[in-house]
Amino acid sequence: MAAHAAGTGARDLREVAHAAQVRELAAAGALDDPHWRAAFAAVPRHVFVPYFWTGRGAGHERLWSEDPDPERRARWLRGVYADAPLATRLRDGELLSSSSQPSLMARMLEALGVRDGDHVLEIGAGTGYNAALLCHRLGEDRVTTVDLDEEITESARAHLARLGYRPAVVTGDGARGCPSRAPFDRIMATCTLPLIPYAWLGQCRPGARILAPLATGLIALTVRDADFAEGGFLQTPAYFVPLRGATAAPAGRAGTSYGDPYDLVDNERFEFLLVLTAGVLHPREALDLWRREDRPARERFGVTVTAEGQWSWLDDPGGPYVWPLGPIGGGG
Repeated sequence: MAAHAAGTGARDLREVAHAAQVRELAAAGALDDPHWRAAFAAVPRHVFVPYFWTGRGAGHERLWSEDPDPERRARWLRGVYADAPLATRLRDGELLSSSSQPSLMARMLEALGVRDGDHVLEIGAGTGYNAALLCHRLGEDRVTTVDLDEEITESARAHLARLGYRPAVVTGDGARGCPSRAPFDRIMATCTLPLIPYAWLGQCRPGARILAPLATGLIALTVRDADFAEGGFLQTPAYFVPLRGATAAPAGRAGTSYGDPYDLVDNERFEFLLVLTAGVLHPREALDLWRREDRPARERFGVTVTAEGQWSWLDDPGGPYVWPLGPIGGGG
């Protein structure tokens, strides 16, 4: 009887925390679309994050739902329903997978612009939480989620099944998409890209939308056909685990460092420009451009993808400020 009462009490606490988070996200303006508010209300995050890691380096601590210590269980529950990303899978101290910040997830889902009947490909299965939200909105038969790591996909599949969702959960290289489930109306990546995989364009219907983290922002591309897509960045900052697989950071871009201009090291919008033009513009050139153009925000930048290559640009794809984003054919 005591065990039953304890179990009921734990469920009540989780339900209260879940409901409070949905109210907070709505109050913050992250759930303006009633479809997504209903999805967040129907899909509890704690099912997908039975444990997570806190701290860094050798100081990692694991908090989990079944910890015998009630204070540690309470810390787990507070962490799960905080509006914060959570580290869910580590290997040799390296972060492999996480549960994204819920408000960012909500804004990305709204920006994806799904319509009834759309088929969506998610790159980066993570815990399965995002896929569950998509399943609630569209139906499980219209959702495909891919991850390179079999342990991640097995875990995501199990979490989804606990709530009765059975979308296609595929173990594979997300950079190659999922041709067996194509064509898609929307592709959403939850991992940072060095460039847009060309395979995705060929798996999209004309007019499809691709939403993906790039540099430290979110690029929203409209696909014309297998050889062309173009679009602009959203204003939202975005930091995700990098994509693993065939699309690695192009040589001469990731890891390039000239030393940042000392007076703007901590400026987040300038950091975006530095990352976007790494290996193309020296940081001092980027600084001069940023000042000359009145410190442009993310929304003034965009990306064009063609069969000949990929470019980022400021204000106008045909304007004076255009930079190569990746090598020809670099998407695999």
